[in-house]
Amino acid sequence: MVSHNDGAPAPTYPLTAPGALEAPPAWRELRTTCPVAPVTLPSGDRATLLTRYDDVKQVLSDPRCTRQLDAEGAARISADASGGVFNSAMAESLNGAGQQRWRRMLTKWFTAKRMNALRPAIEAMAERLVDEMVDRGHPADLKASIGFPLPVWVICDLLGVPAADRDRFSRWSDMLLNLTRYGRDEIDTAQRDFHAYLTEHLEAKRAEPGEDLLSSLITATDADGGRLTDDQLAATGQALLIAGHETTANMIGKMMALLLADRRRWQQLVADPALVRTAVEEVLRYDANAGFGMPRYVTADIDVAGTVLPRGATLVCSMAAANRDGAIFAAAEELRLERSPNPHLAFGAGPHSCLGQALARTELQVVLDVLLRRLPTLELAVPVAELRRIEGLVVGGLCDVPVRW
Repeated sequence: MVSHNDGAPAPTYPLTAPGALEAPPAWRELRTTCPVAPVTLPSGDRATLLTRYDDVKQVLSDPRCTRQLDAEGAARISADASGGVFNSAMAESLNGAGQQRWRRMLTKWFTAKRMNALRPAIEAMAERLVDEMVDRGHPADLKASIGFPLPVWVICDLLGVPAADRDRFSRWSDMLLNLTRYGRDEIDTAQRDFHAYLTEHLEAKRAEPGEDLLSSLITATDADGGRLTDDQLAATGQALLIAGHETTANMIGKMMALLLADRRRWQQLVADPALVRTAVEEVLRYDANAGFGMPRYVTADIDVAGTVLPRGATLVCSMAAANRDGAIFAAAEELRLERSPNPHLAFGAGPHSCLGQALARTELQVVLDVLLRRLPTLELAVPVAELRRIEGLVVGGLCDVPVRW
């Protein structure tokens, strides 16, 4: 075994890619020659990047690799914060055993069965958004027209948030998830405003409970009869509103850009809509613009791929790089719509895997179903080379997805 080498050259992370939909060439080289690689974060702090499937899956499943990114000595993700949303009340209130208790209390709300029950309502929302986009005419920005509104509507309905407040969450999410665009004061103000709104929203739910998730959680108890505290309830609302709209909104845009970037992909789906389910999984695997990755703080020495990573190290798990690992996926650099099985890591792995993955899958499938049926002649309105990545956003995304039909 070798020890972690803090003196090694440390490339700047996130790594650069030649195009908005393309993978950084360094991924392949790192997986082969340096799967446990020192990198320099936007803050200037050092961390360790993991790019191989088995290593990323191991770390995401290891209880010694935690979300305690505010621990003393942990690398800061950005210069102004420990990483925006990563350093939120959620990380403080919902960590360790408490985080697993929280997940158990929420799991029943995010089952595939419950998401299937929501599908007709999500389809109706998608149909309405397509109608409005078509009425406005083309070219249109598919991300702004459908990608962003749909997940916001869905998660606000789930949480019982009034439609009039939807725009606030787009602004707060952007500020809490962007690593470079906002200063410390702006981030703190957004965090404070968001928390104050949710505290007021929870008080209203206590006075007049609804059928929504937050109303249910106010009175829900765990196996020991315990309830979530007010801070945990507010952190839950914040976590779900951000994770439930920003990530899926950007993924809708990236999914459509990838499928339209090569007309043969779109035409294959138009000819065989039964491929929608596997196509969504493959796009999730293939997405090279997945954002920052999953940071972890090491609480006890661990061995990853023959390298000892010491207590106090900060790791960055690149699920997107792991999803291109040829040791796991045949023709890993090709997008194959019919690929199955597809054990990708887009939603993470282990006890901290994405709680809302069934909801995200449902939304992606519904959008693709509706667009294939309503706009089979859909195409990009600009060359692929003109698509632009959003810079600095933790979750990754495209600035816009111009389309015509």
